[in-house]
Amino acid sequence: MGKIVFICRDALENSIISNLGMAMEAKKAGEEPEVIFTQEALAALSGASFDWSPLFRQREIRMKIAKNAEKRGIPVASAKDARWTDMKRLIKGAKEAGVTMSACPLWSDLLEVKGKLPPEITEIGSTEVLKRLKEATAIIGNL
Repeated sequence: MGKIVFICRDALENSIISNLGMAMEAKKAGEEPEVIFTQEALAALSGASFDWSPLFRQREIRMKIAKNAEKRGIPVASAKDARWTDMKRLIKGAKEAGVTMSACPLWSDLLEVKGKLPPEITEIGSTEVLKRLKEATAIIGNL
């Protein structure tokens, strides 16, 4: 099987769910998925706020998304209250499922997030990220 790289750049919870959810599905299918976080996603993962796309901001739709994600095996609902989402829980679940997660080195430097990211996300250098992109059989998203 191939190596699929998902590039997640938006600080939208629905974007994080999409990228990690699909990476987890790819892993189940025998692929070697990696998610590279960049730009806004990197800022949110280092402590800034996440948001939702405008059509998903209503409480009812967010609860529906969390409930249905859990049914699909995507651990996004908060363990304390399933009506809320928890991106840290999702990150941990993706790591446990075998998804490799990395931080874009360019944006890590620009945003000064070194040492502020969840431990499941590896900080890599420019040479390494370029190597991973070159070796990928598919790249989904953009830096």
